[in-house]
Amino acid sequence: MTPQQTIVPCLWFDDQAEAAAEFYTSLFPDSAIEETTRYNRTVAEIAGRPEGSVMTVGFRLAGCAFTGLNGGPMFRFTPAISLFVSCADVEQARSLFDRLSEGGTVLMPFQAYPFSEGYGWVADRFGLTWQVNGAPREQTIALSLLFTGAQCGRAEEAMNHYTTLFPNSGIDDIWRYEDGEGPDAAGTLKQAVFTLAGQEFRVMDSALDHAFTFTEALSLQVLCDSQSEVDRYWEQLGAGGDPDAQHCGWLKDRFGVSWQVVPRMLPRLLREGDAEQVEQVSGAMLQMKKLDISGLEQAHAGERA
Repeated sequence: MTPQQTIVPCLWFDDQAEAAAEFYTSLFPDSAIEETTRYNRTVAEIAGRPEGSVMTVGFRLAGCAFTGLNGGPMFRFTPAISLFVSCADVEQARSLFDRLSEGGTVLMPFQAYPFSEGYGWVADRFGLTWQVNGAPREQTIALSLLFTGAQCGRAEEAMNHYTTLFPNSGIDDIWRYEDGEGPDAAGTLKQAVFTLAGQEFRVMDSALDHAFTFTEALSLQVLCDSQSEVDRYWEQLGAGGDPDAQHCGWLKDRFGVSWQVVPRMLPRLLREGDAEQVEQVSGAMLQMKKLDISGLEQAHAGERA
């Protein structure tokens, strides 16, 4: 991914974002920890976090940008959203799977399956789940969404919806369940690969009795260059979602997936100027549902008056 990556996965940890970033960046080439932010007084009070403690860690894995957030114990990762890794070969995939399994939980053992010569699914020591496959693709790591429970059977609907919202998007491959393949209805998605804003994603349906669904522990940050982009993505992604989940740029879409619609310039306002300016921007942001660039800039400038 380029520095202008549009959609950035945000991983919610309970005081483990730094340790997770260090572990993950040790696993892949073209990886690095890039920027750390800390809780200021205003946000710390609202979030119940210690002032001055690490809030976010920005890092890159195999060229893709991620954000780790120390948000506390409120949310936990589930297999509803996992990271799908396409390795160069089975040997490399097995080695990566073994590393990720250390202190974690194996969900599907690494072995040959009808769909792969070498594949495994694991929850790592931090609870984040990974699907590791021994076949290469151009993009090494792709986000994979599993539609279960009340959302089962909606993977194709979600994929079609998302690809209408972002430029440089499209559907790449689809594999469907056939008659007699377990509890899933024929024609629903066994797996599909699609592109959003130039990034590869995957979706799957599963009618098995899973005790999990999407949570805020893994959200998708949409980085916007203008207020018109913020307005458009906020309206389109939020349509049909839970209005009670809309705050500080966060929302849930009609499928229960969490997104953050964020102006690209926000980190600059939270970094530049004196401490009171940063506090003023934070206070303004915490009062918003959809983020307003003009209001954030006015809050930043107001401390100079």
